[in-house]
Amino acid sequence: MHTLNADLHCHSVVSDGTLTPEALACRAHANGVHVWSLTDHDEVGGQERAKKAAEDLGMKYISGVEISVTWCSQTVHIVGLGIDHTNAALIEGLNQTRNGRTNRAKAIAAQLDQIGIKNAYEGALQFVGNPELISRTHFARFLVDSGVCKDTNEVFANYLIDGKPGYVGHEWANLTDAVNWITQAGGIAVIAHPGRYNYTSLQLSELYAEFKELGGRGIEVVTGSHTKEEYKTFAKVALQHGFLASRGSDFHSPNESHVDLGTLPDLPSQLQPIWLEFQ
Repeated sequence: MHTLNADLHCHSVVSDGTLTPEALACRAHANGVHVWSLTDHDEVGGQERAKKAAEDLGMKYISGVEISVTWCSQTVHIVGLGIDHTNAALIEGLNQTRNGRTNRAKAIAAQLDQIGIKNAYEGALQFVGNPELISRTHFARFLVDSGVCKDTNEVFANYLIDGKPGYVGHEWANLTDAVNWITQAGGIAVIAHPGRYNYTSLQLSELYAEFKELGGRGIEVVTGSHTKEEYKTFAKVALQHGFLASRGSDFHSPNESHVDLGTLPDLPSQLQPIWLEFQ
């Protein structure tokens, strides 16, 4: 039985969430989380704060990060759990990954300007804790705030995605580097929310095989964007490939996230929970 409530995927103001690491820790604790991890995008600046807040509340804390990777022309997210967040190679790799965001943000703003949405870069910056980490989410919040769209779902139906105004592709880290940074920093690499990727089943099989060959060991089975059917699908994948199973809400904001911290169903019982590796 996996009755331990583990939430090993969420975001703070240090990347594209709206709550501080301390507020997230309080929210997780209030929702009954026992084991918690903050996994900001390409950034470990919130780790000390998250760890202290979690431990002050009596929760077990596992350090984390979510690295943006380009694989087969699409973006894949790789979570690193149990990392040494002071590891020099990891910090340098994350710096390189973040550096591309500002140029991309300016290109997004230029496209929005062409269709009459002015000052989007400055507008998005109002919602950014760390300007190096400006993302599509911040532009989405600006488009809602300025009345262009009623909510972020409407934004991502009409803007900022492939084929729509404001879409700018980006080359992130490669899979080899991301897995290496995590494992060299003493962590375990995990494929985040596999149900979100638009790959063929053959490409997914290749992704799992390559990830495993590089030293990747985990996969998110129960996560905020997965359906009940996908829990079953990715439980099978975990068993087939011998992956450790992770569970995380991918919580960003009380107003935007579909799933709150600590409220997901348990992992399917036949799986090996990743948090047992950190006892």
